[in-house]
Amino acid sequence: MFALLACNTAVYAIAGTLSEALDSVAWLLLLASFELETGLGGRFGWGRAAAILRAVRIGASAAILAAGVGYVRDGEWLDALNIGLWIGVVALLEFEVRRPAATMRHRARLKGGATLLYAGLAALVAAWLWQGDWFDAYDAALWLTAFMTIELGLLRKFAREDFAHRAPPTG
Repeated sequence: MFALLACNTAVYAIAGTLSEALDSVAWLLLLASFELETGLGGRFGWGRAAAILRAVRIGASAAILAAGVGYVRDGEWLDALNIGLWIGVVALLEFEVRRPAATMRHRARLKGGATLLYAGLAALVAAWLWQGDWFDAYDAALWLTAFMTIELGLLRKFAREDFAHRAPPTG
């Protein structure tokens, strides 16, 4: 999936607008940094590596905001709305990763919020299809699949931790 996203990013960087290129590169960097920090047994979640990943996320976030401004300036409202929804998804994921205890206490609310955000993103896929913007629809569906996979993985992780915490001791 990551290779497909990288290919899409290359297409936008070569043939897209400046906003599309910034948008796509920044989201790819965010996804990679998030995966490195939360995956691989947490090897990159500490020390200097974590600081570098956070700096990458700050830079990518600034690029996303710049792309969003560009979309609004150019009247690309679906793209601007897409960025807004994705910012909501990333904020939710950051909360889930940084505040696991609060996530477990408010799991139903967070799950409802995630469902609304993902439903909005799915509606944008349908809107691009309706407009005949096939590549944008495909790209949006691919990103949606990638982030939903991360979200489901986090929910499974929290469910396992919650079960382990509540399970009676064995022995």
